[in-house]
Amino acid sequence: MTEVAYNQGVRTLSSANQITMKRIITLSAVMSVLASLPSCICAARVDNAPVKSLDLTRYLGTWYEIARFDHSFERGMENVVAEYLMRDDGKIDVINSGWKDGKAKVAYGKAKLPDPDDNPALLRVSFFLFFYSDYRVLYIDEDYSVALVGSSGDKYLWILSRTPAVTDSKLEPVIREARIRGYDTSKLIWVNQNMAE
Repeated sequence: MTEVAYNQGVRTLSSANQITMKRIITLSAVMSVLASLPSCICAARVDNAPVKSLDLTRYLGTWYEIARFDHSFERGMENVVAEYLMRDDGKIDVINSGWKDGKAKVAYGKAKLPDPDDNPALLRVSFFLFFYSDYRVLYIDEDYSVALVGSSGDKYLWILSRTPAVTDSKLEPVIREARIRGYDTSKLIWVNQNMAE
């Protein structure tokens, strides 16, 4: 038994209490070590660096959503289309539309380029007040007909096309790029674009 000074008296800890205290101390030490580790060790690693060069004028316009990772704000959506239009103030109007349960859905947002000279393929997009999220163009083909878009993490990924259907020869390099970057392409949901046919 161990004696512990307590309010001018002496108290003894039982063996069971000593073991419990040792467990608490050990657990605290382990949790402290885990908390000090960088979060990237636990999170999935993807290369989400935007492409080095992007001609925004060519990128603007209409894009059909070919595939995406599942997320709550588009769950169940089909025939999804994104439209990007330059505004007079240099920002970009973003209009996302689609169909869910037979009803048309539209979301209006805005985008900006924080660093157009050094990072032209990193946009910040907002659909609510001043809350912005990354929009990273990860791949764009030479004729700007297909694109791979991600965000600041590995939870979001989109394949976009200028047409509602994409040939295998156009799609294969996009899928390959996503895999090379570390994205799990088996999680892609292929979007029905039957209204555009």
